[in-house]
Amino acid sequence: MNKDKVQFELLNKLKFKSDDISKLSIFHDELLRFNKKYNLISRSTESDVWNRHILDSAQLVKYIDFEDGKSLADMGSGGGFPGIILAIFNKNFKFHVKLYEKSNIKCDFLENVKNKLNLSYEIFGRYQEEQIHSEYVVSRAFKKLDEILRISREIIKVNHKLIVLKGKNAENEINKLQQPLEFIYKLEKSITDIDSQILIVDVKKQK
Repeated sequence: MNKDKVQFELLNKLKFKSDDISKLSIFHDELLRFNKKYNLISRSTESDVWNRHILDSAQLVKYIDFEDGKSLADMGSGGGFPGIILAIFNKNFKFHVKLYEKSNIKCDFLENVKNKLNLSYEIFGRYQEEQIHSEYVVSRAFKKLDEILRISREIIKVNHKLIVLKGKNAENEINKLQQPLEFIYKLEKSITDIDSQILIVDVKKQK
């Protein structure tokens, strides 16, 4: 899907605003500028950032209710996917977006974009050192599914919706888990890749 088609999808299907598209364009350019020196995304995907990275991340707005008092944790935010895209979409100053990224270089990039676009999100380092109380937890190209679920069980302290962008083997990964997936979950088809899926799990914490 080319840039024009992606922007049409963002505006008409996912309800991004014109100002959001302007911010995404600046973000796109900053990403490519930084990527010349640092490995934020694979060089092979630089020509397809709008579809491969931006729209792929943006589709998650369909599964998030940006309401008062809630927060979102992006685990392993890397170059800002999906966290920055969701922060650009978010218009509720009471809904907090938090980006967790261990790489100092990538954190510098996230901070640069935050300042350049005047976005409202917080940047944290190692998630292991944090107490995470977020009602939404998202990840993209972060860790294997069993490790993501362990983090969800052990580190996220409140009931939450876990949203993971996965490839075509999502169902096989679920079936091969050492510890069976004990919560209600569903798989949604990705709008950017016919073979990819989005895993959505409603995680209930034990009291």
